[in-house]
Amino acid sequence: MKAFLYGVCLQWRLDLRSRTLLIACYIVPLAFFAVMGGIFTAILPEARRTLIQSMTVFGATMGALIGLPPTLTEIYGSDIRKVYQANGIPAWLALAQAGISAFIHLFIMSVLLYIAAPVAFGAEPPANAALHFCRLAVFLAASLTIAAALGLAARDQGRASVFSMLAFLPSILLSGIMFPAALLPPALQALGKLLPATWGYALLTDGGANLWPLLGILLLSAGLCAALLRRRTGARSGLADVTVQPEDFPVHRGV
Repeated sequence: MKAFLYGVCLQWRLDLRSRTLLIACYIVPLAFFAVMGGIFTAILPEARRTLIQSMTVFGATMGALIGLPPTLTEIYGSDIRKVYQANGIPAWLALAQAGISAFIHLFIMSVLLYIAAPVAFGAEPPANAALHFCRLAVFLAASLTIAAALGLAARDQGRASVFSMLAFLPSILLSGIMFPAALLPPALQALGKLLPATWGYALLTDGGANLWPLLGILLLSAGLCAALLRRRTGARSGLADVTVQPEDFPVHRGV
């Protein structure tokens, strides 16, 4: 357990130095909040009631879907995987550490939004802060498992970026954070209900009745991740033939 926690802390520090994850988890969500928060509250003063929830869903969705898949593709689609295999490290360990690290970053970003929104734009904070963050944790977990599946499914960084954008754009446009989802055609409303952002926004604004769809998405995505992880690593069992060279060890980008 001590080694696992050390790995999580190490991954967290590496992610903090990663330009991709830093931009996806902090810079763009907070910049979007600074610009769009003023626009939303100026056009629709009643948007102050849901500003924290909508900005949190945007930031968490972007950080998960844009930030996590490239990291996993870099690990499982390169020689870094050979280093894990040659040293007898379980294949799921890198996935767990990267996911927990991303969860911590996104939770910190959400706390910053929670603190800044009432000060900057007079947003109304949720009545129960503890319940808000508990629901947020479930939404983050569901979003990150979807992101992990995208990262494991992509064979290279280019495909990971395409998969991320194909999931991110519908999540933002169909979730109801930009405009009421009821204005969408029935087909798009049904498509939006397949995405965690829709249920996450409903959970944060309307209540616990929307918890079960998120848990269902979480379980299905976790099963998909397990299957993809077995496909990535199960067919490569010839560890005796793996020769680990110094250049095989990862040099994290942006460090």
